[in-house]
Amino acid sequence: MNKARNTFAALLAMAALGGCAGGNWQDAGPLYRCEHGIEFRAKFIDDTALLEGPGGRDLLQRDAGGEGPRQTVYSNPRMRAEFGLGASGREAVLRYPLLPLVARCVRD
Repeated sequence: MNKARNTFAALLAMAALGGCAGGNWQDAGPLYRCEHGIEFRAKFIDDTALLEGPGGRDLLQRDAGGEGPRQTVYSNPRMRAEFGLGASGREAVLRYPLLPLVARCVRD
C-alpha cells in the first residue's frame, strides 16, 4: 500500500510540475533530483525561477522567506520551492499544498 501511495504521489507531483508543456528541459540550468522520483532543472532570472522537468515547466515568482542570504523562496498558486538549503546550500524543497506533497531535493 505504501509503495502504491508513493507512486501515486510521484505521478501527482509530476503533473503539478508540468504546468506548461514544451521545451527541452535537459538543457537549462542545474539538475535537481528529489524524492518521489521527481527531477527538474531550475533557471533563475531576476525575481523568477523557471522549473523544467519531463512533464513541462512552471514559472515561480520570488517570495518572502528563507533564513539567510543564500536561501531563496519562489512560489505560484500550485507550488512553493525553497532553494539554498542544507549545509552545502545544494538542497531544496518542493511543496505542493493542494496535493499535499513535500519533496526534498539535491542539486547535482
